[in-house]
Amino acid sequence: MLENAHLEKLHAIAGPKGATQDGALIAPHLREWRDKFNGQTPLMLMPQNTKTAAELIAYCHAHHIAVVPQGGNTGLVGGGIPGLEGRSEVLLSTRRMTDTCLVDADDFSITASAGCNIATLQAAAAEHGLLFPLSLASEGSCTVGGVVSTNAGGIHVLRYGTTRALTLGVEAVLPTGTVVNELTALRKNNTGYNLSQLLIGAEGTLGIITKATFKLFPKEAQKHPCLLAVSSPEQALKLLASARRASGDRVSAFELMPRIGLDFVLRHIPGTSDPLGAPYPWYVLTEIATSKPDPALEADISSWLEAELESGNILDGAVATSLKQADGFWKLRESMSEAQKLEGGSIKHDIAVPVSRVPAFLEKATRAVQNFSPEARLVAFGHLGDGNIHFNVMQPADGNKNAFLSTWEEMNALVHDVVMEFGGSISAEHGIGTLKKNELSRLKPVAELDTMRAIKAALDPHNIMNPGCLFT
Repeated sequence: MLENAHLEKLHAIAGPKGATQDGALIAPHLREWRDKFNGQTPLMLMPQNTKTAAELIAYCHAHHIAVVPQGGNTGLVGGGIPGLEGRSEVLLSTRRMTDTCLVDADDFSITASAGCNIATLQAAAAEHGLLFPLSLASEGSCTVGGVVSTNAGGIHVLRYGTTRALTLGVEAVLPTGTVVNELTALRKNNTGYNLSQLLIGAEGTLGIITKATFKLFPKEAQKHPCLLAVSSPEQALKLLASARRASGDRVSAFELMPRIGLDFVLRHIPGTSDPLGAPYPWYVLTEIATSKPDPALEADISSWLEAELESGNILDGAVATSLKQADGFWKLRESMSEAQKLEGGSIKHDIAVPVSRVPAFLEKATRAVQNFSPEARLVAFGHLGDGNIHFNVMQPADGNKNAFLSTWEEMNALVHDVVMEFGGSISAEHGIGTLKKNELSRLKPVAELDTMRAIKAALDPHNIMNPGCLFT
């Protein structure tokens, strides 16, 4: 337990509205979205600016008080939940840090505070005729600090890259309370170590992101969302290659969905409808876009679709002819996770393999799961365009949820072993957090783990920053 003297001092540093011990106010910050993690903390800090955050961290460093940073609390691996595994930790929420959201249209960049949500950045860029391409189902809730700390991906990685690729520089409070300011719109800077890149994806273990500068792009003036039925992931992979060639490499999203996942969405999510006239084994939702209106592109897409239908690579399909229809297509994809939660217990795997190896991975991993749990239901969906598949295993239709979820670690191990066979990653965009740290320790090469621990020890000698995350 935190001593009263420390509680009083942290309250004083945080200032009015900057800290609370009210259990009702703290409670929503202690539970993760899919209910796997429920934490505890005696105190939630809510600094409004970098100066206050630095003073709070400096005090915690001096008195060896552990701190767990949290953004929008949309994480799925326990990385932003305090007090797990019996640890005593203070929660630091960055949600009040929203003072900056500035677009430099001439430079094609935007600088924003940690508490700004991603939808706010998208809207700010759009006002200048520009695009902030990071797009996730949780974009109305997830925040700048969170997406940078977890190197979030989303649906447009194929064309624009992950958060790491979009980030030009960050401002952050290190575990000692020192502020590092690399907020810059520079595209080239070879002056030693890139500290910003080190902090991206560190999940709050090396400091707290307080601001970030991101790249912007010309707004997509012409978009062609297509929902296509295919017989298999192999056919989907062929479509990805042909779509890139036919469009002049203007594919901005390429999502894979199984029929079972679509059935769950239709069953549980109001306002959704079956997009095609009959059920099919797999679906691809792709979006081809250009920042300059191009009448020839529509003709190119039509020719591509006709050729793929004639060859049998596409079984059926529809091209959105209105914004409403396009939104309907994307609602099917973006509701996949919510629908699974409503369907029952689900063991998650946020994995990535080389794009060309996705079909072979799906085949082998499916066999492994079926041998382990024959009645389990496989829902493999996600970003085929960048090789990131959410390989989720649902409880049997009439099974016991708790009994099924008790096999989480065994299921993870067998799926992750297949991932490693294909040269993949056990965490593509959600991070390691608390959930996967044992698996990281088991599967990551010793030399890499030792280097990570050395960096952690150098920057955080008292191990106060998110000490339960990443490392066993």
